Amino acid sequence: MKIKRLISIVACWLALYTASGQIQWKQVESGVWKGIAGKPEAYSLLGVSGAAPLKEGFKLLPEVGLPAMASGVVSRIEAGKTMLRLPLRKEEQLYGFGLNFQTVHQRGKILNLHVDHYGGKDTGRTHAPVPFYVSSAGYGVFINSARYLTVYAGSAARKDSPEKPVAKDRNTDKSWSSQQYSDAVEILIPAEGVEIYLFAGPTPLDVIRRYNLLCGGGTLPPRWGLGFTQRTQKLYDAVQVEKEAEEFEEKGYPLDFIGLEPGWQSKAYPCSFEWDKGRFPDAEAFVGRMRKKGVRINLWTNPYVSPASGIYEDMYPYSGSHTVWCGIVPDWGMEQARRIWTDKLEKEHITIGVSGYKIDEVDGYDRYIWPDVATFPSGLSAEQLRQTYGLWVQRITADIYKKHNQRTFGLVRASNGGGNSFPYVLYNDYYSHRDFITALVNSGFCGVLWTPEVRSSKSAEDWLRRFQSVVFSPMAMINAWASGTKPWTFPEVAEQVREYALLRMQMIPYWYSEFAKYHFEGTPPFRAMNLEPGFESGRATYKEVKNKNLEDNPYLEAVGKEVKDQYMAGEYLLVAPMFERETQRTVVLPKGNWYDFYTGEYAGNGEVITVKPGLDRIPVYVKDGAIIPMMEPKLHTPKAGEKINLEIRHYGMAESSYRLYDDDGETFNYENGAYSWRSVTVSRTPEGKLKGNIGRAKKGYPDNIGKVTWRFMTN
Repeated sequence: MKIKRLISIVACWLALYTASGQIQWKQVESGVWKGIAGKPEAYSLLGVSGAAPLKEGFKLLPEVGLPAMASGVVSRIEAGKTMLRLPLRKEEQLYGFGLNFQTVHQRGKILNLHVDHYGGKDTGRTHAPVPFYVSSAGYGVFINSARYLTVYAGSAARKDSPEKPVAKDRNTDKSWSSQQYSDAVEILIPAEGVEIYLFAGPTPLDVIRRYNLLCGGGTLPPRWGLGFTQRTQKLYDAVQVEKEAEEFEEKGYPLDFIGLEPGWQSKAYPCSFEWDKGRFPDAEAFVGRMRKKGVRINLWTNPYVSPASGIYEDMYPYSGSHTVWCGIVPDWGMEQARRIWTDKLEKEHITIGVSGYKIDEVDGYDRYIWPDVATFPSGLSAEQLRQTYGLWVQRITADIYKKHNQRTFGLVRASNGGGNSFPYVLYNDYYSHRDFITALVNSGFCGVLWTPEVRSSKSAEDWLRRFQSVVFSPMAMINAWASGTKPWTFPEVAEQVREYALLRMQMIPYWYSEFAKYHFEGTPPFRAMNLEPGFESGRATYKEVKNKNLEDNPYLEAVGKEVKDQYMAGEYLLVAPMFERETQRTVVLPKGNWYDFYTGEYAGNGEVITVKPGLDRIPVYVKDGAIIPMMEPKLHTPKAGEKINLEIRHYGMAESSYRLYDDDGETFNYENGAYSWRSVTVSRTPEGKLKGNIGRAKKGYPDNIGKVTWRFMTN
């Protein structure tokens, strides 16, 4: 009956769109189809990113057919604009549409997907307004357009729709709502055509994997990128930076790379991209000394060229009509502009050992970024460059490091569709810890990484809570340079901060393996609970009970709501952050047995628990059968070829297996096969005891593992 009803709805839609076109789909990868409406523009998100599908990853996913909803996708071209209409069923929930900070469920919203510095509301104007969404029904849609898109995500109701809402009397009907039911996603693209990509599951997580693989796979950071980073105060000189690194060492806090804020440059806002000779008289020697200490250097910059820069005159003909802070705006649509910037960064930064960048201000508040009336010599519009400027700076800098066979890991303030493989983590100047966690939850839906960085805090409690969260995130960044707050600034929590910093280092083998899965398989290392299989089964149960007996089953009620303050970290970990002035919280545990990460004690199965962890702990839970590889706590991540000893933890009672990844941790040699996956298994002996085993690395492949010990956390 459901299939017949869907066919009927599709037929009605096609009749409604007589002046439009039904999309014809062509399969481009396993489970991925491309459709074309009108005449797509040559300049697109995927074109700017230069992404090439990671074909080997698709072989690991199940074969699937074209989603049934595909035949109901229709377009209409009118007055130079393209309108798309995509069907929705009543039970579907929508996720994605970019990096949102306050909401996970997107159905019923109106979004203007527009690169912008985040303004505190989920309107679509955000750092990464990726035009990709995922349905709980197991399909996804990507709009390959570098334009500002308007999305009606199940929020607009047609009068002649086959599933139109029923009129109600507000005077007498308590179920009346100002928001009408809608049976479609409608998208307005200000262009005479567009490419549309459709992804099949079967699960929502499989959809995301396919999207990530189409965009080149997720980034695989250098191993050092997963260690700790500190950002120094704006006007620090070489002596002060070195002293700060020594303080970390002396006090026993790990540190892998230091970020220099604007004062390293002779001019900033706009930028010269040149070292300030007073503060850094010999930059190459400084970078070399820091490397010997085990600490790499990351440079803050923005791409707006100061009149004092040595490349100003060369860049001038290849820049836009308007300035940002009196700096010219390079037109990245022109190869000449890209080459000038590349040469500057390569010669003066990368060849002397600088390991990465923090690229600021490419999102832009309207009050300081170039206006939409600006013109650029390439002929690209101000709008198109606004939507892709973050992609361009990532691609340009990543290409330089690739040329030198060095991996990098940096920070950027804007991205968009197709940027999945770039070695950058998004950040901003927002301060809400709780919203930072929601952004981390949402990052997995849109192919970007987000760090809930440790910002300056007014209390020891807030400082520790933020620190605990960042340990379980893509980049462990301390970004309190403006206030000068250090990990040890609050003596009453300094030891707890140090404990968690060292825990991050112990977990490097786990994090590195999970990022390898992101690259090779497309599985986001940090993701929403909605993508966890046991959680989704709970949602199905919730639908079946249709609101009956919810008072007797809080779990069914919880999984039907928006869960935005807990998330999955890698294959096995469920992280539930605590926030300032909270002494307890609820945690929704999906179906299956879950255990406490710290003690191995049983926590629950398909239920809502209330926990009071105390200030010393961030609640973390582990799936039954979880295998977590850990190394000794170090102050710096292991160098290429350095042997590490492993403690492999197993949780619960289930037999299980895990794939442990390894390579040199620094170069792109893994792209030529110089990597290894080791099989780690836990099984039962004839006597019923658990026993662990780790496979050998293949002959001739990286083997950085020394002594291995086992710790069975659950009795």
